[in-house]
This record gives sequence, C-alpha cells and structure tokens, in this order.
Amino acid sequence: MRTRDLRLVPIAAAAWGGAAAGVMLPGVARWIALGLWATSLVTVCITTRTRTTAWALIAVSLAMAAAAASHVALAQPARAAASELAIGGGRAVVVHATVTGKAERTASGQVAFDARADGIDIGERRVAVSVPVVIRADSGADVGARVTASGTAFAADAGERAVLVVSAGRGLAVVSEPAGVAAMAARMRHALAGATEGLPQPAAGLIPGLAVGDTGGVTGALDAAMKAASLSHLTAVSGANCAIVVGLAFGAAALCGARRGVRVGVGIAALAGFVVLVTPEPSVVRAAAMAGIAMLGVLLGRVGAGVSLLALAVVVVLIADPWLAVSMGFALSAAATAALLVLAAPLARGLSRWLPQALALGLAVPLAAQLVCGPLLILINPTVPLYGVAANLLAAPAAPIATVLGLAACVAAPVVPVLASGLVALTWLPAAWISETALVSVTLPQAALPWPSGVIGALALTAAGAATVVLLLPRIERRGWRIARGAAAASLAVLVGVQAGTAALRTTVGSLTLPGDWAIALCDIGQGDAILVRSAGAVALIDTGPDPAPLRACLDRFGIHRLDLLVLTHYDQDHIGGLDAVEGEATVVLHGPPGGAADRRTLADLASAGAQVVDAAAGMSGRVGGATWTVLWPRADDPAFPTGNEASVVLDFRGGGVPASLYLGDMDAASQRALRASHVLRPPYAVVKVAHHGSADQDPELYRSLGAAVALISVGLDNDYGHPRAETLAFLQADGMTIGRTDQSGVVAVSVGGDGGLDIWRERAPPSLRRTADVGAAP
Repeated sequence: MRTRDLRLVPIAAAAWGGAAAGVMLPGVARWIALGLWATSLVTVCITTRTRTTAWALIAVSLAMAAAAASHVALAQPARAAASELAIGGGRAVVVHATVTGKAERTASGQVAFDARADGIDIGERRVAVSVPVVIRADSGADVGARVTASGTAFAADAGERAVLVVSAGRGLAVVSEPAGVAAMAARMRHALAGATEGLPQPAAGLIPGLAVGDTGGVTGALDAAMKAASLSHLTAVSGANCAIVVGLAFGAAALCGARRGVRVGVGIAALAGFVVLVTPEPSVVRAAAMAGIAMLGVLLGRVGAGVSLLALAVVVVLIADPWLAVSMGFALSAAATAALLVLAAPLARGLSRWLPQALALGLAVPLAAQLVCGPLLILINPTVPLYGVAANLLAAPAAPIATVLGLAACVAAPVVPVLASGLVALTWLPAAWISETALVSVTLPQAALPWPSGVIGALALTAAGAATVVLLLPRIERRGWRIARGAAAASLAVLVGVQAGTAALRTTVGSLTLPGDWAIALCDIGQGDAILVRSAGAVALIDTGPDPAPLRACLDRFGIHRLDLLVLTHYDQDHIGGLDAVEGEATVVLHGPPGGAADRRTLADLASAGAQVVDAAAGMSGRVGGATWTVLWPRADDPAFPTGNEASVVLDFRGGGVPASLYLGDMDAASQRALRASHVLRPPYAVVKVAHHGSADQDPELYRSLGAAVALISVGLDNDYGHPRAETLAFLQADGMTIGRTDQSGVVAVSVGGDGGLDIWRERAPPSLRRTADVGAAP
C-alpha cells in the first residue's frame, strides 16, 4: 500500500464527522453546514495562492463534511414538523407508510422494520408527511408493501434515521403487496425460505441468512450462538457477497466475449438486482457503493487501491445518507473492511514466522477483523468471544460455498422449484458446518470473556488490540521498534492481569462483592428481565434475559448453580433468550400460556431436561425456602388476555426473609387495570418490579394502590425503546418510591435490615444517588 492510497482517508473522516455532527445536532445542522462551507471557501482561496497539496486536501475534506451536513439541514424542516406532531402521551394514531427495510426480530419478540410514512391520522385529521419511521409490530411485511400501522408513536432519539417510532402491536395491516422488482425479490426470498422446509434445523433456517441475509428462520439459540462466536457477520450481507455476485456476472459476460463496457454494465446490473433482493442494509450499502466505484474504475481503466475505494465509498454513502454516520452496522462494516485491507497482510507476514503461510493468512483475516471491530462490539455487548477467531477460521471455507449455492437456489426457486430443492439440499451441508461451529464454540469453557462496558471498555480493548498488533507484526531491527514492542508486551500483561482479576470478581470470588443478606436481586443482563429471589438458601429466578452469557455470569457471581423455581412470565426473547444458561438446573418451571408451537417446544425441552413444568394460573401458590409465592395473573377464565405481554405471569412473594414484593412481567396498562379490578392484590407491598422495563404503557393507579417503597426496573443501557420512560419515572417518584434500575446501577439487590427497613445495594451509584439508600420500614 502506497502513501498516496491513503489520501482519501482524511476526506472520508471529515465527511463522517460532518454527517455525525449534523444528525446528532439536527437543530443547528444548517449552521454547521454554513460554517463548513465558509471555511472550505477560505481554504480554497489559500490553496489557489499557495498551490500546496495539504491545503487542497483540507478544502476538499471540509467541502465533503459540509455536503453531508447540508443533506441533514435540507431534510430537517420536514423531520422537525413530523416530530412535533401532537402524538405524545400514548395517543392513538394511524400511520400510512411504504415498507423500506426488512423485518428483524427484536428482543421483545416483536418485529421492527423501516418504512417511509406519507400520512398520519390523528383523530379525524390526516397530516401529510414524508419522513422515515420505524414500525414495531407482531408481524412484518415485505419491502415495497403499503401498510397502515395503528397504535401509538413517539419521537425517535437524536441521530436515528427514523423520525418516529410506531408501536403497532397487532394493529399492522397490509394495504397492498409490493409491485414490480420489489415483488419479484419478495417472491424469490419467500421461495428460498419455503425450499428449506423439511430440512433439519437449525441449519435449514440459516440458509436464507447466508444467501440473502434473511434471518427470519434462524432459531433464537443459533442466533445467540452466532453472535457469541463472532459469526453473525456471515448472515449480514457485505462485501464478500457483493464481490461474488459481481464477479460471477462479470466473468459470465467475459466468457461470452463481451466488451469491457458491456461486462461492467452486466456487473453493475447484477449488483443493483442483488441489493434489491437483500434489501439496502447499512453493510449492503457500503459494499455496493465500493463495488460500484470499483466497476466504474474498471470502465475508465483506473483501478484504485482498496483503501481508496473504501474511503470514496464512505464519502459517497454518507453524503447520500448521513444518518449512517451513527449506524453501528455501517461502522462495523467499514471497520472490518479497513482491517482486512490494512492489517491482514502484515499480520499474515508476522504469523508466518511460526505458522505455515496458508494458515497464517487464513488466521490473519478474522484476527484483523476482530481486533478492529472488537472495541465497537464492546459498546453493544461487554464480552469478548474467546474462540471467535478460531470459529471464523473453521467456518471460512463453508461460507462462500453456502452463499453461491444459496443464491443459485434463490434465483431458481420461483421458476424451477425442483432444481432449487436440490441446490438447497446441497447448501444445507456448509450451513450445518457453520451452525455446528457456532453451537459448539459457545459450549466451550469461558466462551465469552466478561469485559468492562462502555467507552472505558472500548478503550481498554483498543489498547489490547494495538499491543497485539505490535507484537505480531514482523520484526524491525530498530531501537524505537524494540521499545514499542516492550511497551506493548507490558501493556498487554497489565490488561490481562486486570481482566483476570475482574473475571475472578465476577465468578469465583464474585459473591464476596455482594451483600450477604440479599433477598431480591436484579441481574444486569441488558434489555430484559432476570430477577433472583432467595429465602433460606433456596432460589427462584424470574425470567432469563435475552442472552445466556450475561445470565450465566450473574448466576456464577451469586454462586447459584441450582434453581428451586424458574418462572417464565411469557415468551419474548428478552425474557427467555438466556434459557441455555440454566439448562438442567431448574427443579420446577412455572410458565405463562404458550403462544405457539415454538413456545411449546421450549417447554418440552425444559421437561426433557428434568424440570417439572407447571402451567401458571391465578390462585396457584407454593414455597421457595421459607417464602411463599402466589400467582395473581393470568386468570384462566379471562379470554381477553390469552397470551403475550398481557398474559405475563404476575407473582406475589413474601415471608421467609423476602419482603412483600410484586413482579409484573411485561403487563400493559389494560391488563394492569384488569389485575387491579380483580381484587387479588394484597397491599401494602415493600417492593414492585415495574412492568415492561418502565415503558409508558402503565396504569399509575395500580402502582399508587400498592404503597411500595421500592420500584425495581430491569432495563438495558441506551436501549432503542427509550425505557424507562420519563412519565413512568415521574409517577413512581411522585408516589414516594426509591427506584433501582440496572441501566444506571448494574446489579441491584434488596435486603431486609436488622430494624425491619429495606436496604438497596447498587453495584454502582446512579447519577442522582451517590450512596446506599435506606428506604424505611417494610410493610
């Protein structure tokens, strides 16, 4: 790589900065753009006088940043008008929109997809808009379909492409199916998914993901394993997929004797069709832009270096869609590509000192990607996949085979189903290899290494990665390099020591950092519920959170390896996704009404692992140690709330050292009102676990009637839902409750003091509190 190949990097960085500044500060985006344009003009004047390359580079960088910010400024009036509509406070609205993105399953069990809204009904009035929205509903729709979403809406956070988030639940209706090219792409995706039916799971559900990025058929367990093993990028369509498609089309045209211009045209057409087929996700947009620029270079006879292509693609994409500047998917895609272009070859040369050259190169590719992407992933999940590089090395030979065969099956499925069935059967073999690699990887000891969260954790992992790179690069016999290697080795040793100590605190000696007399504890497992209740040495776990790794870490820290009672309040992923962490450890499983075959399979698996599976119903009771639990909801004779959030199992725990406490699952306001009207509550309570992570869909009168001193909220940091909502926190505080929330405090534990009062222990103090709180006498 030559120095001139890096000339576009500062321009791409400036465009990224200008786009990020604009989308994070949309109210002043026009002033940011004007300031950048003015500064760019000044540097142009300086450039014409000095004729130096540095000033020219600065001028172009500022112009690209200004262009990205200008896009935000031009779009802001329409976005601001939509976000200021009178739709707050849970007011019912109807949003008319066209689907623009594929539906993805969320932790709550619903699906979410991007759409472009063109009208919003507020009462009897329809307001014309033209803004992007995110729709969350119980079901999805194909890209290009016209839909109406009836429900509630709220303004999205700053930086989001979507202006509004629409919560539709069951209120999604498809007005018209996609037409034209979008309809053809939808038929192909559905036909491929249909062709996998009958093949053994979980590999069958992985085939559409490997071929076209459709992860709808991937089981929850496999999805979690793919993420934990750093293999989820295989189902996120990116540069490799685009390269395969363009390469096949270009090669076919060349075999037919086509001229260069025709070959390029065929390649670009194939690329455009592929983007429509897989939908324009952030990684797809980046890869397609890079491939398109490369093809243009071929047409003009000017083949650029990979870094130049990446930088130019980033500039073009961010000017066209500046909201990608704060997209984690786009950042990961660009970072992984940069790692492969810049680091893979030097790391391969360094590793070849100890390994055969082919193995060194194969290892260098996933290692480079993990070293660069790791700090970004820490911001999402504070764990390091210990076997991620090895898993990628094992899966690497199977991935391109599965992609090519899967794409061929996708093309053939609508027209020649028999051929598609044969191709899908062949695709199952590499898909099974990849799925087994992921599933086996996460069962190995210490598969997910706990790591500090947030910016501190990202910086620490960046330092560890930089030290690793310095140690692995080929030796350079210079004094400065020897000093750098020594410093890198020392830094890595310190980080390993600190991490080993932290891991010990979270596992083997973790219980020493917790209050010994805790009765109730919220595990810090992200956006989900995992609540421990202890009495006389016996333990109940209410829900398992979204992911096995953080739940296992929490249970290990508390020294828990057997559960006397496991409660599954309902079947959303953020409440049952961590079940693998407690497989075979639960004596009794108390569960809410299953909503379908997948829920019943989950219960069957628990029964086969040795648990006694019990269908919860109001009035049922039992004991955990010296404490008594009673089911207050759901009511078997009430057909209004058959399953889902509204039918969450609600438990009353009390006695045996456990303060009177109420656990509300994910109940919404309607089911809360029905619970209040059923007269089964036994106030006053000392503790209430707030429903649905503190969402706005609450019945304040229910909480007011409880007389609770402590409100516990299990919620993920910076979650996409805005939980806990300000209005919910406001009425809890107005009722005099002390709030413990995992997003601000990590693990939260409640114990009964010697004077009968309640003590709240927080792993870390929230911004509003810097000391442990004593909240008064327990009822």
